[in-house]
Amino acid sequence: MAERSRPRRAVDHRHRLRLRRLLVLLPLALLLSQLPALLLRRANSLGRRCLPGAPDRLVRDPRLSLAIVTLADEGASGSRARRSFRGVLAATARNKRAYAAAHGYRLVALPASAVDPRRPPSWSKVLALRAHLRRHHWLFWNDADTLVTNPEIPLERILFSVIGHSDFDDSPDLVLTEDFGGVNAGVFFIRRSKWSERFLDTWWNQTSFVQFSSTKSGDNAALKHLIDHLSAEEMQAHVRIAKMQCLFNSYPWVLTWKSAHRLIFHLPTTWKAYWIFRGLFRWRLHDSFCWFG
Repeated sequence: MAERSRPRRAVDHRHRLRLRRLLVLLPLALLLSQLPALLLRRANSLGRRCLPGAPDRLVRDPRLSLAIVTLADEGASGSRARRSFRGVLAATARNKRAYAAAHGYRLVALPASAVDPRRPPSWSKVLALRAHLRRHHWLFWNDADTLVTNPEIPLERILFSVIGHSDFDDSPDLVLTEDFGGVNAGVFFIRRSKWSERFLDTWWNQTSFVQFSSTKSGDNAALKHLIDHLSAEEMQAHVRIAKMQCLFNSYPWVLTWKSAHRLIFHLPTTWKAYWIFRGLFRWRLHDSFCWFG
């Protein structure tokens, strides 16, 4: 009887040992999981400069017209896209409207009728920009699932930071950011010019990139293709890519295997890109772009 109880005692001992190890390792694992968030949350105080080279205040030319442009399909009938942005723009419009009003910009929030049902909704950004390009000096496109996270920063300071001067009529025509996959079509600036009109027309005509998948629509791939195939001279004259993605197209950092892998193996890119949500509430809307991280 005593001999039979030994294996049980041995099993019980192993279980207790594993439990003790788990109790020791669990707090350590939780601490390690929070370290990236703590690091990125303190990124600016640790030396990251998302807005380099821009003065605190710029004297704005009252003749300069800037408009923020966005749209969402809102489940528009006839759209074959699998992703719907129903309710997204309604949730973010107040944030955009308050920012535009505070700085004297026009907000162009287009209805579902502006979406071309023959393509995924995100392609209609090209049509929206083309339709309003001649009405303003600069258009600032942002996807419907974006929020202004620092409303104190005007668009002019962002443009100055990228371009290097405040003569926005004598400037490159397209201002973008890059993420892990290259240039990003979620948030960008485009200037009124003949070059911009031709670029938007060429972008729309990249029909071979159109996709009706659950996560890909092809407009970003088409943009990357066009940028990659510009000559060095045209790139220098017409396009600027911000050195810091967090300048105006920051992403929220959420702990996943992919984000952890990027943090470990692509720290410089992660450092330039991410923004940490404060508080308990976390906004997850599709790609979850945030401005002004």
